[in-house]
Amino acid sequence: MRIAFLTAPVGVEEIELTAPWKAAEENGWVPQLVSTGPGRVQAFRHFDKAGTYPVDHVLAGDTSDAFDALVLPGGVANPDALRMNARAVGFVRSFFEAGKPVAAICHAPWTLVEADVVRGRTLTSWPSLATDIRNAGGTWVDEEVQVCHAAPATLVTSRKPADLDAFCTVFGREFADSQRSSAARP
Repeated sequence: MRIAFLTAPVGVEEIELTAPWKAAEENGWVPQLVSTGPGRVQAFRHFDKAGTYPVDHVLAGDTSDAFDALVLPGGVANPDALRMNARAVGFVRSFFEAGKPVAAICHAPWTLVEADVVRGRTLTSWPSLATDIRNAGGTWVDEEVQVCHAAPATLVTSRKPADLDAFCTVFGREFADSQRSSAARP
């Protein structure tokens, strides 16, 4: 299973990238760092610079075709930049249109709001996004992890870095279920 990890060139919360990445590898999947620009992405620990990570794939009108699932790490600047990039928004939307599972943590649902994929869904996020999610037609809940199986795609969301253990466990289970379902289809 190939998992796209979509980030902007600057501003991803490091632990929200590295912990899910490690979980994907532990499940035997192939994580790929997808960004809107080439080179390396600059991660942060809150407002302090952290490590940099090599980009595996630069968006250029891509859809979800090359990937089986999507993870959207947070950080404040990361999803704010992604939601202003039409290629990134279209890429996110394509996973929902294809019925592929998506996981998003912290501020990452801002990109989901921009992609217009939260309408009729229940999700969680960093609390400051609650009004944005409601205004976009979603239902916001204050839960460690929220799974929404609304058609056509499963969405797993979490609030913050403290929820990462649960987030990684649940998205791992949901992505594996999706993989089994896809393999069982004729």
